[in-house]
Amino acid sequence: MSFSKERFDVARTILLLLLFLLSWILYLDRAAISTAKDLISRDLDLSNDAMGVVFGSFALAYALGQIPAGWLADRYGPRWTLTIVVAAWSAFTALTGLAPEFASLVVIRFLFGLAEAGAFPASARAFYTWLPPELHGRANGIIFSGSRLGAALSFPILAGLLDGFGWRVAFYALGLPGLLWAVVWFAWFRDKPAPPAAVEDRPLREIFRSRAMLQVMGQYFASNFTFFLCLSWMLPYLMERYQLSREVASWYSMTILLVGATAQWISGFLTDWLFKIAPKWSRRGPASAGFVLAASALALLTQADSAGMAVALFTLATFGTEMTISPSWAYCIDIGGGKSGSVSGAMNMVGNLGAFVSASAFPALAGWNGGDAGFYFLLAASLNLTSAFLWLRMPTARAHYSSGELRESDAHSQGR
Repeated sequence: MSFSKERFDVARTILLLLLFLLSWILYLDRAAISTAKDLISRDLDLSNDAMGVVFGSFALAYALGQIPAGWLADRYGPRWTLTIVVAAWSAFTALTGLAPEFASLVVIRFLFGLAEAGAFPASARAFYTWLPPELHGRANGIIFSGSRLGAALSFPILAGLLDGFGWRVAFYALGLPGLLWAVVWFAWFRDKPAPPAAVEDRPLREIFRSRAMLQVMGQYFASNFTFFLCLSWMLPYLMERYQLSREVASWYSMTILLVGATAQWISGFLTDWLFKIAPKWSRRGPASAGFVLAASALALLTQADSAGMAVALFTLATFGTEMTISPSWAYCIDIGGGKSGSVSGAMNMVGNLGAFVSASAFPALAGWNGGDAGFYFLLAASLNLTSAFLWLRMPTARAHYSSGELRESDAHSQGR
C-alpha cells in the first residue's frame, strides 16, 4: 500500500481511530468482570479470595503473553496479530458468561488474558511503522485514553445490562464489538503503508540487558500495580467501605476513569511538545511528575473518612498514574525501533505482573489489617515514589532520523 502525503495523513487518522476503538473495546471487556463481581460471586458461591484468584488469573496470563505477542507482531506484522488476538479475546469474553463454576471461570479468564496480551505491543509496532517519533506521545495518549473510556463506560453500561438481563447475557453481548472490529481491521490495515526506511536494528538481547530496559520495566510495575485497582477492587471497595449502592459506586468509578482518560491526552501532547523543545525531558518529565502526584494521593487515601474524599483521592492517584503511560510506551518505541513489539511487550509483561500482585495483595492486606486497606495504599505510594526516581535517572533516547533507528544516548552511562 503506497500513499501520497495527503492520503497518508488521512490513513494515519484512520489508524488512530481504529486503535482508539480497539483500546475502548479491550477495556470494556476487561473491566466488565469488576462490575459483575457481586453477581458472579453470589451465583457461583465465590469468596473475595476466590474472586482475587479470578482477577489474578487474567493479570498473570496477560503478563505472560506480552513478549510472545510482541514477537509475533514484529515477526508477522500487526495486521494478522491483531486480527487473531481480538477475535480470540472476544470469544473468551462471551464464554465467560457460560462459566458454570470457579475452575472454568479461572481458565476462561486466563485464556482471555493471553489473547488480550497482543493488543498494545502490536499497536506499538504499528506506530513504529506508520508514525514519526514526534507523534508517538500523542498517539499512545489517544489509544490509551480509549482504554480508560472503555473501562469508565463499562460501569454504567454493565450496570444496566446486569440489572436487565443478568451477568451471563451481558458477557455474551460484550463479545460482539471485538469480532466486528477484527473484520474491519483485517480488511483495511496493511503492515507496510510505504516503502520502509533502511533500519539497522539492535539485537533484542542487547536491548533487554540495557539499564534503560530494566528501569522502564520497573516503573511500569508500579504503574500497573496502582491502576489495576481501578479495574478490580476499587468498585467493590467503595461499595463495602462506604456502604454505597452498585449504581452510585459505578458512577464514581466511571468519573475516576474519565479523568484518567484526560490525563492520557495531556501527557501525550506534553510528551510530543517536550520532544521538540527539550528532548531529554520529553519522556521523563511527564512520567516522573505523574508518579509523584499518584504517590501523594495514595498516601492521603489512608486518611479518607468519606466516600467523597476517597473518590477525590482515587481520582488524583489515577490521574497521576495515567500521566506515566504515554511516555512509557513512547520510550519503548525509542529504544526498540523495529523490535518495538517485543520491547513494549516486555515492559507490559512486568507491568502486568504488578497488576497480578495488586489483585491478590489488596484483599490479603485488607484482611490482615481487619478490613482496612491502608497498608495497600502505603505500599502503592512507595512504589510510585520509587518509580519517579527511576524516571529521573532514565537514560535519554536519541532519534537518528537518517536511518529511522532510535538508539540510547551516548549519555546512557551518565544517566542524563
